[in-house]
This record gives sequence, structure tokens and C-alpha cells, in this order.
Amino acid sequence: MPKVALYNQSGAQVGEIELAEAIFGIEPNQNVLHDAIVMQQASLRQGTHDTKVRSEVRGGGRKPWRQKGTGRARHGSIRSPQWVGGGVVFGPTPRSYAYKLPKKVRRLALKSALSSKVQSNELLVLEGLQFDEPKTKEMVQVLKGLNLNQKTLVVTDSYEENVVKSARNIPGVKFVTAEGINVLDLIKHDKLVITKDAVAKVEEVLG
Repeated sequence: MPKVALYNQSGAQVGEIELAEAIFGIEPNQNVLHDAIVMQQASLRQGTHDTKVRSEVRGGGRKPWRQKGTGRARHGSIRSPQWVGGGVVFGPTPRSYAYKLPKKVRRLALKSALSSKVQSNELLVLEGLQFDEPKTKEMVQVLKGLNLNQKTLVVTDSYEENVVKSARNIPGVKFVTAEGINVLDLIKHDKLVITKDAVAKVEEVLG
């Protein structure tokens, strides 16, 4: 079982914590990680692109010239695709790019991301994280005590409003609950700060 240091809010080490081997100690599967990241990024696409077909383009109701006798090619509308200002053929229309991977693959991807954080010494476990009131200065002090100046993902077992409000103005810092932890956030952030209770919840869900 992998062991990591356990810190308090001041940044002092107060012990060690054992992590579940099946979740934090596996060999990361790079292919599955890639698939999960592409899936999440695809789901984030807005898909609001749109082009007008010939029936949606303004104008072109009258036949531009008579069918025969002019020596020119026959046309029924100046808004046909071959005309400048005409409709677009097979252009993009609004759609969703979202799709899902199998549940077991998504779980493996999450385990791989968590294990890679442990192997890279990018995971820090806190005894707890609570503030009496929203104070960005206090969150900055916590990060400073842990020697964190990179992009950091903060994870707690439940929604802590004071923690959210204290962290949201700090560039590069993002807060999620244990239920909202995901592969894209784990990979995008250099460090993972997670509370002891959040570790237990992750192990319970993924175990």
C-alpha cells in the first residue's frame, strides 16, 4: 500500500496515511487516460456552429433568367450553392459532441490519474480543510505552508462554501468535491490537495 505524508492546515506533517493499492497504487494506463480526456473535452464543446442551406439564405425566389434561349446555363435560383452568397452544402449544424465510455473504463482512467499523482509525488493529504469565514488570505497561507505555487486542485469530502469562496480568486486553484473529481482536472493541475475524509470517500466509491 502506498504511504503519503499527512499534513495539517498549517503545512506541518502530523503523520502518514495509507492509501488503497487498487486505487492509488496501480500502473497508470496511458491509453485509457487519453480516451477519458478526449471524451471530457468533447463533452465540453458547445457545438453551436451553424451554416445556412439554400432554403435558409435570403433572396433567390425568382428565376434569374428564362430556361432557354440565352446561351447561359439554366438556373432556378441565385441562392444555389454554386452562386456567391448561396447556401452551403453539407455545412456544420448544431449538435452535441458528447459521448460516453464504458463505466469500467472511466473508473480505470480515474484510478490511473490518481495513481500517477502519487507516483509523481504530486498528491498531498490534509487532516482537514475548514475556514470560519471566506478569506482568500487564509487559503493563500495554506498553499504557502504546503509550498504550493503551481496549479492546484483542492478536493474535500463535501461542499465547503467558505473554502470555495476562499479559493476561487486565486489563479490556478480549483475546488471540487470528492464526488466531482475527474480525470481532466487531475491531469490539468500540477498538484492535488485532498482531505483525509475525501480520500476515504474516493476509496469507498472506487473500491
